[in-house]
Amino acid sequence: MRFRTAPRAAASGFTLVEVLVALFAMALLAGFAWQALEGVIRSRDAGRDSIDRTVKLSTVLTQWEQDLRAVHDSGATPSALSFDGQTLRLTRRAERAGANGMESGVALVAWSVRGGQWQRWSSPVYVRVSQLSEAWLRSLQLLGNEPEQLTVANDASEWQVFFHRGNSWTNAQSTGDVQGAVTQPNSGVPAGPARELLPNAVRLVVTLNGQRLTRDVALGPNGG
Repeated sequence: MRFRTAPRAAASGFTLVEVLVALFAMALLAGFAWQALEGVIRSRDAGRDSIDRTVKLSTVLTQWEQDLRAVHDSGATPSALSFDGQTLRLTRRAERAGANGMESGVALVAWSVRGGQWQRWSSPVYVRVSQLSEAWLRSLQLLGNEPEQLTVANDASEWQVFFHRGNSWTNAQSTGDVQGAVTQPNSGVPAGPARELLPNAVRLVVTLNGQRLTRDVALGPNGG
């Protein structure tokens, strides 16, 4: 009698080659997933940096506009608003804490571009003419490393300022309209030299991070 043998059961599990192929495929998928995640992270960081720069620039321009709209000609300085090609100096209304609460005064502000940095310097708020005059002289010797200097933007260049006089924009360093010398009441004796009238508006032109920025600001009612 002959007996038939039962068929051998199929071998179960994966071969070594199949395991290696699966691991290779998983490694490829992980690499693609990591590249996609890295791209998302870079995009997120770039977007966040862009938002931060926009917010910071908005804050700087707001301060620039506030300074110009508060320009005040106290007569204690050669000019209430002047530009020498590097620095824009202005005297503006401001407040400080006094013995009886807040009191009004005048501060001197200097905006400048030097060494690729856009900076703002401000003096304390003064109520005495002599203090403001001394601050003006001190502002002529600023080097950019004073403790009061605030760097508002980096990678700045091509700094230009224009004044709107009459019906046109002119170079801020050109001569404008001059007001006659002020005389003392009922005496006819000059109380001060003739002064240049303030412009109606100021145009800022500055290059930041390779992009040219232009901003026009009208002076406040008490400034021009």
